[in-house]
Amino acid sequence: MAGLKFENIYKIYDNKFTAVKDFNLEIKDEEFVVFVGPSGCGKSTTLRMVAGLEEISKGKLYIGDKLVNDVEPKDRDIAMVFQNYALYPQMTVRENMSYALRIAKVPKPEIDKKVMAAAEVLGLVQYLERKPAALSGGQRQRVALGRAIVRDPKVFLMDEPLSNLDAKLRVQTRAEITKLHEQLDTTFIYVTHDQTEAMTMADRIVIMQDGEIKQVDSPINVYTKPENLFVATFIGSPQMNLINGKVIKEEDNYYLVNEFTKIHISKKKGYELESKGYIKKDLVLGIRPEHIYSSYRKTDSEITGLVDFIELLGAQQYAYLNVGGQEINAVLSMDENIAKHSEITLYMDEEKMHFFDKDSQKNILL
Repeated sequence: MAGLKFENIYKIYDNKFTAVKDFNLEIKDEEFVVFVGPSGCGKSTTLRMVAGLEEISKGKLYIGDKLVNDVEPKDRDIAMVFQNYALYPQMTVRENMSYALRIAKVPKPEIDKKVMAAAEVLGLVQYLERKPAALSGGQRQRVALGRAIVRDPKVFLMDEPLSNLDAKLRVQTRAEITKLHEQLDTTFIYVTHDQTEAMTMADRIVIMQDGEIKQVDSPINVYTKPENLFVATFIGSPQMNLINGKVIKEEDNYYLVNEFTKIHISKKKGYELESKGYIKKDLVLGIRPEHIYSSYRKTDSEITGLVDFIELLGAQQYAYLNVGGQEINAVLSMDENIAKHSEITLYMDEEKMHFFDKDSQKNILL
């Protein structure tokens, strides 16, 4: 088994487009790391450089203690699971799973043992003699996983492996892959654009934008301590509310003010902002919709607006308020009786407020 080390990795194409910029990261042995970000952020390109399917333009990549920049893909001891499964349609499940071992001339008894062990882990024993066309999407994905498992690689690479599955299967297969990681004790690198997959599966999340790392941290920390505006708005659903304004101090109280509203800020956060020189400076207040409450949990930070739209989601409802022309989204209980076009007052959790520098977009209070 092995960890990985990326040192100042770049991917620059012939047309001078830089897909990955100064990528630095250490992944521990047996860690489950998820690369997440919007389309075109460089996450799949980075994964393909690990696999050897893309040449590294600059920098060094180590798998274990071995520099692998010039090592052929077949000699890197990695296994990759693709979005489209990449199964051989003319082969049975058993033949697909054993293909790499047969090419490597592994003895047949050992091949049979490894294939059966993987099939038992993945619930594929009864499908071993079927061909891919006779399987569901979820079963095909498990065959692709099985084909990787039998090779007993140092590192598993997964590129959007669940994107072709329906919602129910995605949830089920997410759980299967997480259990698989626990059973195999192998390093996993998983690429997705789906933040739910990242948050529920990862030991650490690598959030990327425009080829650069924006934050590397545990799922709970990227949610509660986003380092910048991009991470704050990318992680979390519904998206974090952002309110532009200036912080002012009136006697012992602090407020964020703009032309439409005046929002109370806790003394603790207000004092920190003052100590950092942000009084009367433009900044951005961020508050997640789930940290805005109705009258059952009043705070000093209240906002009043007209309900533009309501989304009903069973246990919860999303209320979209127009507060002086600014849309504010709140996640409320279904027990709250609110009506479209009515005026309501909601309350912000002062301890859950984030403040971002208007220019650098960094989280000021981290």
